[in-house]
Amino acid sequence: MRSTRNLKSLVTLACCHLFIFYGPIDSQAKSEKADEKYRILVVDSYHGEYLWSQETGKGFASALLEQGFLDSKTQLEAFLKSDQVESQKATIKRVWMDTKRNSQPPQISSATKKVIDVIDAFKPQLVFLGDDNAANFIGNHYIDQGFPMVFWGVNGTPLKYNLLDSEEKPGHNITGVYQAGYFKESLAMLLELYPEAKNFAIIADDTATGRSKAKTIEALAKRGELPLSLNKTILTNDFDTWKSEIKAAEPEVDAFFVLNYQGLKDKNGQPLPTMEAPAWYLKNINKPEVSDEKQFVETGMLLSVDDSGYNQGYVATKMGLEFLLGRKSPATTAPLAPAPGPRVLNANRANQLKTPIAKTKVDEKITYSLGLGQRKPASGGR
Repeated sequence: MRSTRNLKSLVTLACCHLFIFYGPIDSQAKSEKADEKYRILVVDSYHGEYLWSQETGKGFASALLEQGFLDSKTQLEAFLKSDQVESQKATIKRVWMDTKRNSQPPQISSATKKVIDVIDAFKPQLVFLGDDNAANFIGNHYIDQGFPMVFWGVNGTPLKYNLLDSEEKPGHNITGVYQAGYFKESLAMLLELYPEAKNFAIIADDTATGRSKAKTIEALAKRGELPLSLNKTILTNDFDTWKSEIKAAEPEVDAFFVLNYQGLKDKNGQPLPTMEAPAWYLKNINKPEVSDEKQFVETGMLLSVDDSGYNQGYVATKMGLEFLLGRKSPATTAPLAPAPGPRVLNANRANQLKTPIAKTKVDEKITYSLGLGQRKPASGGR
């Protein structure tokens, strides 16, 4: 009896010492988990020189800083420059698919595999999918895989790519922010400056983005919801064809709706230098044009009611952090389209076309044209 009691006493004493020196095992595990940094990954469909991606990236990083996932503005700038940063709270990385310039199916397949390898190695707890190809190819690969995913920049309807059961109840581990497109509003702004304008033509590259936007405008025109009538759609990835069709359409229309041109290729099938297409357009076309995003006004196009890339990245990031912190679920969070950005006008192009800009309200006046080799002011200027 005594030996049994002594054995029990020794076991009790040993357990007490373990508790004193190491603490409860469950508490220790929880502490280690609390000290672990969040892992956040951005998959961008495009490339770093693409102005739209620069804007969505700024919105993403600004939301992280505001919500305490970046420690300082210096870290924000470091992330935008190097695509990765480690703060006190999170390890954040960004990868590029570069599918705007490399848009053939085998190239997209190769880019998708590389991203999958990164995700499987990094094991992120939250993934942001920038624009259509990332949403489609990465989103569908990891649907219902455990970690939340949030898209931004999906054109038109958020129901494309079969990622959501419905807008009201997405039903899976993915939701996000989409581009409603302020096409009607941009044309209405043009009409304020050119009240005699009657019709227009669409100019777009033959990419997922270009096709989606063109189809949306065509649908609006078919329903009679636009202030100008649609005369023609130019949809091609061949730069020479793009130029010749625009010149042929110029005498027939009062204006152009310039959509994406980053998918254009030269006669050898190689992607054009970033500003070659807008440079040609600005030097050779003398009809007014509208676009749907500020980035194109920065290159030199006349005006836009901006479908803001910054807003897309910012709103999507705030949404995603709610999922990461367990406050909400993507399965029950409806996708949304942010409010339109500013009414933007390029003063250089207005002067070239002798546009009577006093006739309309302008929220932001751009005084440089990147397509003509003019640099954006260091302040980020207008």
